[in-house]
Amino acid sequence: MNSSIENPSTDLAYQKAILGSVSRTFALTIPLLPPPIEIVVGNTYLLCRIADTIEDAAALSPIEKQDLSKLFLDVVLGAIPAASFVTPCLNALRGHSNIDELDLIAHTPTVLRILHTFPSRDRAAISRCVSIMSKGMSHFHNRQTQEGLKDLAEFEEYCYVVAGVVGELLTTIFGYYSPEFAEHIGGHEKLAIEFGQALQMTNILKDSPEDYARGVSWSPAQMSQAELLKIAYEKLQGSLSYILLIPKNEIGMRRFCLLAFGLAVMTLEKIAANQEFSNKAKMKLSRNTVWIFYGFTKLAASNDFLMKSFFYTASGRLRKLTTASR
Repeated sequence: MNSSIENPSTDLAYQKAILGSVSRTFALTIPLLPPPIEIVVGNTYLLCRIADTIEDAAALSPIEKQDLSKLFLDVVLGAIPAASFVTPCLNALRGHSNIDELDLIAHTPTVLRILHTFPSRDRAAISRCVSIMSKGMSHFHNRQTQEGLKDLAEFEEYCYVVAGVVGELLTTIFGYYSPEFAEHIGGHEKLAIEFGQALQMTNILKDSPEDYARGVSWSPAQMSQAELLKIAYEKLQGSLSYILLIPKNEIGMRRFCLLAFGLAVMTLEKIAANQEFSNKAKMKLSRNTVWIFYGFTKLAASNDFLMKSFFYTASGRLRKLTTASR
C-alpha cells in the first residue's frame, strides 16, 4: 500500500472535521492534547470508531461482523489494500442510519495515510491496540444475548478489549511524549486499564435500555445495576489516581483525561439517581453542563486538590451505593 500523502493538510482537515461529526465528546477532549500527540490520538480514535461501527451494526450477523473485523485489521496492518475492506463494508452497511460513520469508513484510506506518517513506535502501539480490539470484538460477537455476559470476569474482559486497551495505548503515547510521566506510571500500569474501563462501563450503563431493546446486554448476567455502579465507582477511583500521575506541567494531557473522567462521573451519578431509566437520552448531560465542566478543567487540571474535591462532591450517590453494599 502506498503510504505517501499528496495533500497532508487536506487529510488532516478531514480527520478534524469527521472527528467532530462522529463524536461530540472526543471532538472536545482530543484538541486539548499537545499538538504532536493530538493527531496520533485523533487518528487512533477514528480507527477504533470504524471497528466499533462494525460491532454496533444491528443489521449484521455475528459472522458478517467477524469477517469485516478481520478485513479491517488486515487493512490496518497493511496486509491487504484498503478497497478490499471499504467496498464490502459499505455494501454490508447499506441500511446504516449514521451517514457520518459511513463517510468515515469510505475515507479509511485517508485515515491510514495519516497513520503511516507517524513514527514507527507510535504505529506499532496503534496496531497493537487495533489488533486487540478487533480480535476481542470478534470474540464477543457470538456472545450478544439479552441475558448478558457470563459473569463479572467476562464483563471485565469485554471492557478491556474495547476500552482498557485504549487506556494502555494512551499511556504508551503519553510516555513517549513525556519521559516524566513514563517514570511516574511505572508499576501502576493497571490504572491505565481502569481509566479506559471506567469510560466503557459508563457507556454500557447509559446505553443499556437501547441495547436491551435490540436484544443485547453487555452487563454480567445476574448482576444488578447497583452492583455495576459500585464496580464503576471503584474504576473511577483508579482513573483519578491515573490522572494524578500525569505531571502537573502537562496541562493538555491532564485536561484531556480530566474532561473524559468528569463527564463519566457526572453521567454515572445521574444513573445512580435514576436507576430505572428507560431512555438513554435522559441520562445525557446537558450541553451547558458539559461546557461548564470544560471551563472548570482549565482551573482544576493543575490542582490535585480541586480534582479530588470535584470527585468527592460529584459522586455522592455512587459513594453511598458502595458504602451500603459493604
